[in-house]
Amino acid sequence: MRKVVDKSMLGQAWAVATYPGKDNNPSSADDLLQKILMARGIVDTAAMEKFLNPCIKDYMPDPSVLKDIDIAAKIIADSILNNEKIAIYGDYDVDGITSTAIFVKYLRALGCDVIWHLPTREGEGYGLNISAIDEIAQKGTKLIITVDCGISGINEVEHAKSLGIRIVVTDHHSPDATLPNADAVVNPKQTDDTSDLDYLAGVGVAFLTLVALRRELRSRNLNADMSQRIEDNNPINYLDLVALGTICDTMPLVGLNRAFVATGLKVLGMRNNLGLRTLMDVAGIKKPSVYAAGFALGPRLNAAGRLDSAAPALELLLTDNPLIANDLAQKLHKMNQDRLDIQNSIMLSAGEMAQKCCDSGRCSLFVCGDNWHGGVMGIIAGRLKDKYNLPSCVATKCDGVINGSGRSIQGVDLGKIIHDALAKGIISEGGGHAAAAGFSLSAENEQAFCDFLEQSVKDQLNGLLPNKEVIADAEIDAGGATLKLIKKLSSLEPFGQGNQEPTLILHGASLRFVSTMGHGAHIRGAFMTSSGTQLAFVGFNLVGTPVGDFLLDDANTNTKIMLLGKLKENEYNGHVTAQFFLEDIAI
Repeated sequence: MRKVVDKSMLGQAWAVATYPGKDNNPSSADDLLQKILMARGIVDTAAMEKFLNPCIKDYMPDPSVLKDIDIAAKIIADSILNNEKIAIYGDYDVDGITSTAIFVKYLRALGCDVIWHLPTREGEGYGLNISAIDEIAQKGTKLIITVDCGISGINEVEHAKSLGIRIVVTDHHSPDATLPNADAVVNPKQTDDTSDLDYLAGVGVAFLTLVALRRELRSRNLNADMSQRIEDNNPINYLDLVALGTICDTMPLVGLNRAFVATGLKVLGMRNNLGLRTLMDVAGIKKPSVYAAGFALGPRLNAAGRLDSAAPALELLLTDNPLIANDLAQKLHKMNQDRLDIQNSIMLSAGEMAQKCCDSGRCSLFVCGDNWHGGVMGIIAGRLKDKYNLPSCVATKCDGVINGSGRSIQGVDLGKIIHDALAKGIISEGGGHAAAAGFSLSAENEQAFCDFLEQSVKDQLNGLLPNKEVIADAEIDAGGATLKLIKKLSSLEPFGQGNQEPTLILHGASLRFVSTMGHGAHIRGAFMTSSGTQLAFVGFNLVGTPVGDFLLDDANTNTKIMLLGKLKENEYNGHVTAQFFLEDIAI
């Protein structure tokens, strides 16, 4: 890394990624692209080609690399061919909903007798539930397949087996020291799993299980009708759902996930899933993208599970009836607006509490309110994490019980902290992964959890506060911020966790004009570059910050400044131009 700015207008240090032996002042768009790839650890020509052209066949492993997956495939195949009732047990978030959807759709396409269950966030909570298992058993179910859950359900799995039900667990959450005694456990995070696929979302694990199942079924001596059904129904048709679950669970878009999302967005663009097509229309999405999936489709699908039951979201993904699809899509759209209203109300109080924590010099944030709506805890935790650059946990207290969610920063494994707290008896339930986790505890342990969280974060950070340093991918002259460069950088898509959209530092810009927009919270305008061209810019939530104050001061017009942000296309009335999304400035 090479330091460029010691302290920006927002108090951040700027550094630029470098790579030994490479010209770190690229003279062309091709040079810049290669430099970014090398700085991200992709150094040889073959690896670059594979990265820039992600396709399933290049990244798809033999599913057998996952521990127990072949056993799981045999168990499910036996159940199908014995005409047994099968239950898919999922989760109430987008990863769990899409995981459930691909399994239900595939089994229904084969003519199976399949039911599903999604727990309620406020009633049952995350994971397997004994009452739900009893209800499933009463319906004559012989096999339960868990998706995006089950790895911590030791007692629940034993209960299911005591009722004569076989159970296959597919999950991606970190396991405890003791695994559930299921008939098969497919989870790349098991200590003896050697697949190197621990970055998959739950829906990715479910997809590979379906691939293994299809292969197992094709190896059996089947009648002509079943053989034809298997040939006609390829799990690859569900990659739109796999991409959606992967994006919304903020999994790193590397390796197989990158191929899932790149191909899945193409499948989404084909608009074959009636429910997704209808929801896209309701949300005003014309072109599928990671942003559209994560910030338009995902929140609407999540809204149902956050406020009540996730059932309407799953029903939308499964329906073939246009009238039902429209009713469900409109319902989810309305629920998402209700969720926003609740979230914004709680955010005011949570923000004040978080500021006090931050002012005290803590390395972590933990805020808890009485009777806050539990469905928005994770969202608020994410907002606080982004604002303060600290691991953040937000919880609600009701009837002596605290339930919460956390979101973490790079370098702090929150899932491990939650599992350690569970092992020490500080919390009663919990689980997750490095970036996100959920937990429950008694109100009397509130301070103990707060202290444990802080000490654990300090240990992982070696006692240092997270550095407010931005690592840019490159620095270039502002005159080079053109549509040609945008097109070249777009070959790095899909962008997301683990493959962020390139951040650029621009030199040689001076302010031409500026104004506010969006009820006065945002700014827009144009910079003049050293080559004499204008570069349009927007800056979100910058009004009231040092950056906004500087740019809105007429005295600073024509002042030379350095810019930090991202370069994107802007389309208006059919005219496409380059636009800079401004994040920070320096003199």
